[in-house]
Amino acid sequence: MTAAQTGRSRSDGLVLAVDGGNSKTDLALLESSGRLLSLVRGGGSSPHYLGVDGCIDVLEGLLESAIARAGLGPLERPLAATAQVLVAGADLPEERSALRSEIARLGWSDRLVIDNDTPALLRAGTDRGWGIGVVCGAGINCLGVAPDGREVRFLAFGPTSGDWGGGGDVGLAALCAAARGADGRGPRTALESAVPAHFGLTDPLELSRALHLRQIPAARLGELAPVVLAASDEDPVAAGIVRRLADEVIAFAAAAICRLELVGADPDVVLGGRLLRSVPPSVVDAIARGIQEVAPNARVLVAPSEPIVGAVLLGLDAVAADANASSRARAELDAAVTEVLFERPATADPQPIARRSSSLPRTAAR
Repeated sequence: MTAAQTGRSRSDGLVLAVDGGNSKTDLALLESSGRLLSLVRGGGSSPHYLGVDGCIDVLEGLLESAIARAGLGPLERPLAATAQVLVAGADLPEERSALRSEIARLGWSDRLVIDNDTPALLRAGTDRGWGIGVVCGAGINCLGVAPDGREVRFLAFGPTSGDWGGGGDVGLAALCAAARGADGRGPRTALESAVPAHFGLTDPLELSRALHLRQIPAARLGELAPVVLAASDEDPVAAGIVRRLADEVIAFAAAAICRLELVGADPDVVLGGRLLRSVPPSVVDAIARGIQEVAPNARVLVAPSEPIVGAVLLGLDAVAADANASSRARAELDAAVTEVLFERPATADPQPIARRSSSLPRTAAR
């Protein structure tokens, strides 16, 4: 029986959670018991690329779809007991403030949390309430939280703040290596054929020309990360790119540990994001060894669930839900995410299930 059939017009016990990235956005509605009402997936919602208005447009469309799928019918505002809106690109206090100001007007919840996606990753991997989270998807970022609540964050602006390691960086490194191998400036590598083949081409220099002429969008270089991982077992050049990625993850985690003075502690170090969840176990082991050189008791793990699970668990924490509710929410969301992945293959261009307009403003937030 749906909430609409029972006549529920209020949603004081609902938890609304969002995990918004550069390429996809998950939005979930749950009861405080942990029962999943609906999960919807749409396109990217990062305010860095869409602007605040574009971000909210995507989220509102997904929320409308989630409410409809849950059979909730018209709901009074505020919609939920808490709303955890965790989106990539909401990194600076002023960026979060701008997003909060606009979302607060929509009446989603009086208990509204706006942040980037790193808290969702950390919560998805540990129940301890503190630790280190390193996310590596389209970009790379890190959050450190001490047992006393102190936090360490990074700008995560890309090259201008010293970052390397997102899917785009790995893809560009692959193309650079392939081009240098092809024209004689670098060692020969299997990437010379594998990289252009991904785009239906035969020569990496042909791919370079296509990018230069904007016949292929530069943003698609991130698609090459799986190509690098697939070649890394046998190709030394690809293996070198993966080692660099591992070193960058270690550098982020080690810096957070040292700044929080957790060298002698036993922090959970949670790895997540599409790229880090795809690396082979040997790479995770290498990352663990590097981190444990700094903090010998650190426990390094790959997040067992998608970040939307962490966002939901943060929402359940906010309403003081019990452990049974959290366990139920994780189990039901894990199953629902699997269904979504079968419905929308990772190779498909993700699009919001529902939008209020077909054209979004793409003004950069910074």
